[in-house]
Amino acid sequence: MVRGLVIILFLFLIDLYVFQAVRMVSRNLAPSTQRFIEYAFWIFFASVGAVVVLTWFTDFYAWNNVIRTYLIAVIIGVYISKVVVVLFLLIDDFFRLCRWVYSWVGIWLSSAPIGEAAEQVAISRQGFLSRLGLVMAAVPFFTLLYGMMGNAYRFKVRQVRIPFPNLPAGFDGVRIAQFSDFHIGSFLDTEKVKVAVDMIMAQKADMILFTGDLVNDHASETETYLKELASLKAPLGVFSVLGNHDYGDYVQWDTPEQKVQNLNRLKEVQHLSGWDLLNNEHRVIARNGDTINLVGIENWSNFGRFPKYGDMQKATAGMPDSSFNLLMSHDPSHWRAQVLPTYKKIDLMLSGHTHGMQFGIDIPSWRWSPVKYFYPEWADLYAEGAQKLYVNRGLGFIGYPGRVGILPEITVFTLVKA
Repeated sequence: MVRGLVIILFLFLIDLYVFQAVRMVSRNLAPSTQRFIEYAFWIFFASVGAVVVLTWFTDFYAWNNVIRTYLIAVIIGVYISKVVVVLFLLIDDFFRLCRWVYSWVGIWLSSAPIGEAAEQVAISRQGFLSRLGLVMAAVPFFTLLYGMMGNAYRFKVRQVRIPFPNLPAGFDGVRIAQFSDFHIGSFLDTEKVKVAVDMIMAQKADMILFTGDLVNDHASETETYLKELASLKAPLGVFSVLGNHDYGDYVQWDTPEQKVQNLNRLKEVQHLSGWDLLNNEHRVIARNGDTINLVGIENWSNFGRFPKYGDMQKATAGMPDSSFNLLMSHDPSHWRAQVLPTYKKIDLMLSGHTHGMQFGIDIPSWRWSPVKYFYPEWADLYAEGAQKLYVNRGLGFIGYPGRVGILPEITVFTLVKA
């Protein structure tokens, strides 16, 4: 509840500041029109506050999925746009402050009477930056709207060819399909899940790897899609690991037993689907007379707010010597924090988690997203010495039901002997 009050107060301060621009721009309109705009402005804020309050007394995740998803999207879109207005108002107020200081200094030097000085330094808001801020606020709003309507399900297959000098000859040319961060509870259309699964199967990969976050929080999110999940097949197998969302850590459970049952059901769903879930385990994969090791660990993050359930020591215990070792680990921060300094035998690590923040610029010559300031390795292929990391951009979405610039990804690796 305290967090909710802080959120409401923060949004109120944003609205109070933006209201200055709204009132400035509408001051020449008819009084009835001004009142309508002002009432509508504050009714929206009151509605957002009511939503926050309702989450204190109801299970937000039990709300209708469509309503919940798009309600969050509208609120996020509107307040991102308002932050743009705030930035322009801050610039306006900065220049007003400078003019105010300059005027006082000039009056002080001229020794004008105090009353006359106060009248001379009264500086009103000019309105230009207020109007410009409101116009520019439309850019993020319509950009986010486009990301919802046009990009949420624009699945992109990325072909990645990686040479390894130590790859066994029997695995030369092996094709591995990776997908990550399905967040299947966010999907509003069963057909879209089928499209994604069909695209993965169309790659005819030798092995399919899923690197975590099958659900947002609840195992029940998968119930509608059991047939689609079970249709994923590959000659060398379908393997998976857990992501931070899979544990149900972000839900208030009535009892600890409910949380355990939820995780057990999620594991059962993957087992019934024919997936081999690796919880701090490894598997020996054989092909054409050669073998490699596939290691899968539970979520391990170098950020305190995300869990460290992964145990590399346990996962690699008793692992046979192999010239090539592949690791599935949901969070890419694990690579630099533990894998690089301690587990030199890991040749390739596959991760997800970041989603590319579902927002950014992703073109062949340049790649940028705000998430890079939190995760140095946030999308695509990275190398440190002989070890490599690939970060998948995620197949689904969470929070904002769309993507801007960073499209949902299915990665197909072709490993070749260098």
